[in-house]
Amino acid sequence: MQITHEVTFHGIEHSDAVEAAVRRWITRLEQMHDRITKCSVVVSLPHKRHRHGKAFQVAILIEVPGAEIAATRIADEDVYVAIGDAFRAARHQLQKQLDVRRDVRLHAVP
Repeated sequence: MQITHEVTFHGIEHSDAVEAAVRRWITRLEQMHDRITKCSVVVSLPHKRHRHGKAFQVAILIEVPGAEIAATRIADEDVYVAIGDAFRAARHQLQKQLDVRRDVRLHAVP
């Protein structure tokens, strides 16, 4: 199933390479959980006057039937690290949601 996805940039210019990295992560999530309906990703540079360089923030909102999963991560200097960290956190939450769904189905069978 093709996920409806949206990638937004705040405080930084649009980057095709960053958007491609986000799309690769979305494809990985799609293979893991086939009921994702929407994935919104915001890549931002919230603190332009950060003392020790840039701090990139990546926020993810994933919609699946009956639940929304949100993950936000900040990484200094490297936007790709922030993207990876945020998607790993989202993947962990998706796995928990899948486990709960499986557990409910197992206990519901008479």
